[in-house]
Formats: sequence, C-alpha cells, structure tokens
Amino acid sequence: MSATRAITLLSDFGSRDGYVGMMKGAIAQINPTLQTIDLTHHIPPQEIAQARFVLMSAFPYFPPGTVHLAVVDPGVGSARRGVAIAVGTTEVSGLLVGPDNGLFSGIVEQYSVLEAVELNNPRYWRTPQPSHTFHGRDIFASIAAHLASGVPLQHLGQSIAPATLTRLSLPALIYTENTILGRIQAIDHFGNLITTIPAAAVIGCEWTIDLEDEVLPGVTTYSDRPTGTLVGLIGSHGWVEIAIVNGNAHQRLKLEWGDPVKLVLPPTKHSDRAVSSNQNG
Repeated sequence: MSATRAITLLSDFGSRDGYVGMMKGAIAQINPTLQTIDLTHHIPPQEIAQARFVLMSAFPYFPPGTVHLAVVDPGVGSARRGVAIAVGTTEVSGLLVGPDNGLFSGIVEQYSVLEAVELNNPRYWRTPQPSHTFHGRDIFASIAAHLASGVPLQHLGQSIAPATLTRLSLPALIYTENTILGRIQAIDHFGNLITTIPAAAVIGCEWTIDLEDEVLPGVTTYSDRPTGTLVGLIGSHGWVEIAIVNGNAHQRLKLEWGDPVKLVLPPTKHSDRAVSSNQNG
C-alpha cells in the first residue's frame, strides 16, 4: 500500500513510557511509509475537554484527508465505542479515529459529519484480542494506518448515526444588552484561560472582562500591560482568553473548565458585534 495521507497523533501518554512509540510501531507494521505528526502527547491525564480543544484548534491546519488519531481514553476497556469519523467541507476535511467520549465533539460541531462507523471489525485491528487498557496501540493505531493507506471507512465497522456521537459541549453564549456570558473551555500550558467567546464578538471595539472583584482590560498583546497584570485578549486560536502578563492566570484565579466568564461591551456596540449564540466551540 502507498502512503496517501499523513497521521497526526494526540494523547495524554507523555513521552517517558514508550506508549507513543508503540502506537507508531503499530502504524509502521501496517505501512512503514506513512508520515506521522505528533500534535501533542502532553494533554493532562484523562482531560478529554483539553484534548477536544487542542484537536479542534489544530484541525484546519492540516491537508485535506489527514487522519487524526486521538487517544485520551479514561473509559478504555469499557462499553464506550471506538469510532472513525469522516468530517469536513470543500476547504477543510479529515478523518478522526479514537474513543467516542466527546473528544471529537469540537470538530463535529463545526464541520459536517460525512460518515461515521463503530470500529467493530477486528480484521483491521492489530490483534483480535486487544489489551483492555491500550486500545490506542491495538485498535486505533492500526485503524488510522489502514485509513491513511486507502482502506474505505465503511470497511472498518458498522455505520452509526452522527447524532449518536458523544458530545462534550458547554452552554451557548448568553447575551444581555452589553454583556456576553461565556465559559472557560480550555487551559493552556501557560495557564491562559481560553473562553468560548469568539474573536468576532469583540473585534473593532473596546471591551473588558468582569471578574466581580476585578475588571480586566481587553488588550491586543501581552506586552500592552506590565508584568503581573491580568488582561483579556484574543489568542492565536481565535477565542477570547484571560491571561497574566508573564504569569499564570489559572494558578491565580483558580478558574476551571466550564466556569462562567462575563465580557462587557460598549452598549452601542453590542448589537453590531453579536455573533451566533450557539458558537461555543
């Protein structure tokens, strides 16, 4: 088989124990010519929400048809399904492989699901008797390699309705006359608190974030304020985030996934800057 697609890998395995290398070995057993790209293996253990955000943010930056192998799987060995999903538009498309636990919901909510299957055909697994604790090696890596080598999705298992895919979603944005209430949807390595409020909601106007006991200015860059200052800004991912200049906002504020964040806009600008209230990542 010839290599036709790259495979990205995302996991919470870290780099110490050899688990990532074993997955790459399983891929190479199927097709040693395939290109693998490490997206990250330092998702905090079992943090499905963080993996969801990272995968969603990275998805548009890869060539159409790329296979995205993602394994953050606290339910491994349980009744949770393994899935492969074809998603995309004419501009952006890809194939997702991993556990059906909400990991892919950020992508599924933004792009059309073209086809989805449950991975219940052991012919395409590394072994018909996979480890109960390492489906990443024994099922998902082999499936990704077969897909990247041109095996049709429908050969890998039984078709499932896209509506049955597990979702890990936050409440929709809530608008008042001059505020937007969003949520924390991810926390990055620097401790920046990434919200569900999109850049389109604030571009072109002054804005602040109201933390009840402190008001954060909306700035353009981290360097717009002195070291140690709490600020709001638009991150490279396209979402409003809370940060501390040269510091860690997560450690200081103790906000976690799903916690509310109130953004304040000028009253006359709110109606002009409103975006779809279901755009929540």
